[in-house]
Amino acid sequence: MKLSEFIEKCGFELITEGKEDVELTSVYCCDLLSFAMSRNPRGSVWVTVMGNVNTIAVAVLTEGGCIVVAEGTAIDENAIEKAKQQGVAVLKTSKPIFEAALEAHNLISV
Repeated sequence: MKLSEFIEKCGFELITEGKEDVELTSVYCCDLLSFAMSRNPRGSVWVTVMGNVNTIAVAVLTEGGCIVVAEGTAIDENAIEKAKQQGVAVLKTSKPIFEAALEAHNLISV
């Protein structure tokens, strides 16, 4: 599923737009950035509670498809600005990580 279609269908709040033609291939859940740096798959929907600039850096490094910040966690302004500069799509939801990830999985696995 293309990122643009995911954004349209997921119901999560769009914080920053990304590269809409990115193909989303999987869902990844992790809050430990050093772990995500070596394991976040390319084109993934990364569900996390980490809403800081380092999260954006890891998404760029791993070529993730987008970030979904779950549990209603705040996203700091530096992270939003860096995501815009780097073309990283960031979405937000108040849903728990598991529910957000399951919803994302069900959308992209159709």
